[in-house]
Amino acid sequence: MSSRRKLLVVANRGPLVYDRSPSGERVARRGGGGLVTALGGLVAHHDVTWIASAMSDEDRVVATDNSEPGLHLIAHDPAAYDAYYNVVANPVLWFLQHYMWGLSYAPDFGPALADAWNDGYVAVNEAFAEATIAELEREPSAAVFFHDYHLYLAPRFVRARCPNAITSHFVHIPWPQADYWTVLPERMRREIHEGLLANDVVGFHTRRWGRNFLHACEELLGADVDYDEATVVHAGRRTLVTCHPISIDADEFERLRDDAAVLEQERLLVDSRPELLVLRVDRADPSKNIVRGFRAFKLMLERHPELRGRVRFLALLAPSRLDVPEYAVYLDVVRRETEGVEEIDLRIGDDFVRSVAAYKQYDVLLVNAVFDGLNLVSKEAPLVNERDGVLVLSENTGSHEELGEWALTVNPFDLVGQADALYEALSMAPDERRRRAEAIRAHVREHDLAAWIEAQLEDIDRVGVASSG
Repeated sequence: MSSRRKLLVVANRGPLVYDRSPSGERVARRGGGGLVTALGGLVAHHDVTWIASAMSDEDRVVATDNSEPGLHLIAHDPAAYDAYYNVVANPVLWFLQHYMWGLSYAPDFGPALADAWNDGYVAVNEAFAEATIAELEREPSAAVFFHDYHLYLAPRFVRARCPNAITSHFVHIPWPQADYWTVLPERMRREIHEGLLANDVVGFHTRRWGRNFLHACEELLGADVDYDEATVVHAGRRTLVTCHPISIDADEFERLRDDAAVLEQERLLVDSRPELLVLRVDRADPSKNIVRGFRAFKLMLERHPELRGRVRFLALLAPSRLDVPEYAVYLDVVRRETEGVEEIDLRIGDDFVRSVAAYKQYDVLLVNAVFDGLNLVSKEAPLVNERDGVLVLSENTGSHEELGEWALTVNPFDLVGQADALYEALSMAPDERRRRAEAIRAHVREHDLAAWIEAQLEDIDRVGVASSG
């Protein structure tokens, strides 16, 4: 990797968040979110400058004095950032791309969205573009690696000023079908697709999301799409669309299995566990389908009362985006769904060590997301599980494209199907459990995070060579 061109990683969150200790010294902790974890290996082995939003007061100091090498933080106007993040990115783009609207009653787009788009989403994307351009002026040969739904417009702003830049953009969430994009006002959906097509490469986790993107470019922009070559030509530019499912650092999770803190949490779990344990580990996000999972579990108990007293459903949920009203309401609904059900153990809090301990002990892992770009829990947990646990997996998760043949597949809206799958998993013969579990573990070890990073770098190399030619 070291011989490759420098990379500018551009993402909403940075690898570190800075604060001040009681003694006044600057201290750093790892930034939140799965993207930071995923790209840790890239930063460790490659020449990278990371461009991100300042999240803390001390981050804003770093943004002003540029005192941390390899990191370019942007101190956004607070009102603009709030509109960008809490009005457009999460309640609109995240909900749209996970098919979260029923459409009969929501959404209603009034003047507030147009203002938030112009004064928030566009403004913050322009700030990211300015920071990227400044880094490209220092390192003209660097390649730019944009990430996710927060930054759909930034590539076009960069391209306008740096027409020869090599840029790639990885979208970590689902790409819905073209018809669903028509929910957005025409200007917004057009600018999103045109922003992405300003890149040399646009990457997704699965062929399914990639096909949807190709079709949306054709339908919404009238772009020239070659489905066999997975390319789009629009406004005189050719964009390559690639599909590489992200993965995990298998070695890190192997080490975590025997970590002292994990072993202590596992001991507490084993001391109180029933004969059979169903597990889910998620953010408390409406797209994760938590409520239907509880209802399916309760339906299974109604149909198989002999399991009462033998099985428990442990749900470890991390609070998420509680500044967005829909998330706060959903968490309340999740809590109410478990009231009076002694077989459900709901724990709310962000405790990674406890999650890894639970990964080791489950008999059934439920991942029933409405839609999910990939879902790393479905890879992390089977890798460290020590009971040949069975994976019950939604057909609408990106990871289903890889792991579906060894999982029990469920329709995330079908409570009967999910209840039946939970029962089948709990009663599966040991040899069959072991066959499925070993196949998933072997796949995750072979197709690990390093392989995903290498695939991204190879895509950039490929378009870089074509551009120079």
